[in-house]
Amino acid sequence: MKLAVIGSGYVGLVAGVGLAESGNDVVCVDREVAKIEMLQRGEVPIYEPGLEKLLKRNVAEQRLTFSTDLAEAVREAYVIFIAVGTPPGEDGSADLTHVVEVAEQIGQAMNGYKVIVTKSTVPVGTCARVQATVESHTSHPFDVCSNPEFLKEGAALNDFMKPDRIVIGTRSERAREVLKELYAPFVRTMNPILFMDERSAEMTKYACNAMLATRISFMNDFANLCDLVGADIHLVRMGMGTDPRIGNKFLFPGLGYGGSCFPKDVKALMQTAVEHGHRLRVMDAVHAVNEDQKYLMFRKCMAHFGGQLLGKKIAIWGLAFKPNTDDMREAPAAIIIRELLEHGAEVVAFDPAAIETARVLFQDTVTFAETAYGALEGADALIVATEWNEFRTPDFPRMRRIMSGNVVFDGRNLYSPDRMKEHGFRLYTVGRGVA
Repeated sequence: MKLAVIGSGYVGLVAGVGLAESGNDVVCVDREVAKIEMLQRGEVPIYEPGLEKLLKRNVAEQRLTFSTDLAEAVREAYVIFIAVGTPPGEDGSADLTHVVEVAEQIGQAMNGYKVIVTKSTVPVGTCARVQATVESHTSHPFDVCSNPEFLKEGAALNDFMKPDRIVIGTRSERAREVLKELYAPFVRTMNPILFMDERSAEMTKYACNAMLATRISFMNDFANLCDLVGADIHLVRMGMGTDPRIGNKFLFPGLGYGGSCFPKDVKALMQTAVEHGHRLRVMDAVHAVNEDQKYLMFRKCMAHFGGQLLGKKIAIWGLAFKPNTDDMREAPAAIIIRELLEHGAEVVAFDPAAIETARVLFQDTVTFAETAYGALEGADALIVATEWNEFRTPDFPRMRRIMSGNVVFDGRNLYSPDRMKEHGFRLYTVGRGVA
């Protein structure tokens, strides 16, 4: 099948590569010339495990191409995916400017029946808006469908190739059959393709992210209470997670959610509710808890040092909002670093993938180490902000030798309080007390 994916960002690129891998002819379109030239050289502008290898293979086998010519891509394609950005506006709502612009260009380039699929995360009613926009520019027949993505950064390629479910919003039998055929190779293990109306599909994406964000904020709120009452959130989590009605996913306390999805989607959903005269009170609380949680380890650091950080050297392990990505959008580490710098601390940071991203954010105000242990040289304290695997079982005696201080602020509960005490560390946790 001939496909066009408009937008070569995170969602579009993963979708384009994944669809090409299943045998389709895919052209990924983007208006950024430099990005397209980079992709044509086989270079991937984002950090996503496995993506570059698959991209190069499909380019070599001539199933995957890249272009800045949207009109030509539309004319050649049977199915067109809209995967452009929907950044938050000042009120938190999703900005659909790019989506509408693409819809206009698609309409102007139409030369026959097309299936137009919104892949970007968009508010309820966007398919109807795209439908009206395309209609105003063409007399050719077409269908507009919603097909939200459910990709986790760091595992996006696997999520696309082996989805738990595929959600498709359409009331067109013709479009339904096209997309059913397109996605058949991805559901051979009998995971479902769920067909529904467009508005329900659009809402499903927001509802899923809202529920996951809620679980994160719920656990963080309870972890903070555990600190106050002397309970251990790790044990509480196990007691909760073994209840089949609750399950054990997304019950890990930490420094709050970040990245490109949860923060943006929660705020957009709240704004959608306001626009319809409704208030999502649970989401108000989820958002408030999350924003406050990002400051937790900074507050503990301040309290430990008696409110005086001037001249203190603080090491940071982890800059990305989660492991296996270089994405620092809404990352707790960024909040922590800004607060440390504002209060006079010297910050030395390490991350396996996000250092170049952090350089753009912090310039020369932060020192970036080449290794995790390099960041600890002479440090008064360590703050663990991202749970990269290589941080889970470090050489504790080596850490103790090269650090000036002995305090670790474990924002991801990676370390056993008892073991850290044995190695002479003072350990601050999230909901497990102080060791």
